[in-house]
Amino acid sequence: MSRIIAERADVIPALGEIFRRCGYEGASIARITRETGLGKGSLYNFFPGGKEEMAEAVLANIHQWFEENIYRPLETEAPDDALKQMFSGVSSYFRSGERICLVGAFALEETRDRFSSEVTHYFHRWLETLAGCLRRKGYAPSKAKDAASYVIAGIQGAIVLVRATDDAAHFATILKTLKSACDEPRGA
Repeated sequence: MSRIIAERADVIPALGEIFRRCGYEGASIARITRETGLGKGSLYNFFPGGKEEMAEAVLANIHQWFEENIYRPLETEAPDDALKQMFSGVSSYFRSGERICLVGAFALEETRDRFSSEVTHYFHRWLETLAGCLRRKGYAPSKAKDAASYVIAGIQGAIVLVRATDDAAHFATILKTLKSACDEPRGA
C-alpha cells in the first residue's frame, strides 16, 4: 500500500533514501517520481528548484537531525552522557552501518562542489562539538581535536567497511573501539 504524501516534509525522507542509494547524479527525476509515487508536477510544486532543491532539503533535514540528536547534546550534556548519546545516535541513524552517510557520499562525488557549504558545515560542526565535549571531559585542546577527527573518521570508515563487506558486525566493533578511545582524558 502506498503512503500518502500531503506536504513537502512528507517526501524528504523518501528523497534521502533515493539519494543514498543512487547518488545525486543517479537519482533522475524519472526515478524519483517512480519511487515516491509523485508526478513531476507535484514534485516541482514542492521543489520548484528541481533536484538540487530536493537535495538541499534532504541535507537540511540531516543537519536538523544531527543538530538535535548529536551536536546539541555534545555541547550541553555531561560529557560521558553526551558521548554515550552520540554513539547510540549514530548507530541508530546509520542503522549499524547499513545506511550510508549521504553527506559523506556527497563529499566524495562530483556533487561536492555543488553542496560544498552543507558538506563542510556538517563535518566542521561535528568536529567542533565533539572536540568541545572532549575538552570538557579533560582532554588537552590539541588532543581533543585529534580524538574528534579520529572518532568521526572511524565512524565514516566503519560505514564504508560495512557496505564493502556486507557485514554489519564491523560497525559495532569499531564503535566499541572508538568509545574506548573517548573513555580516558588525554593530557597535554
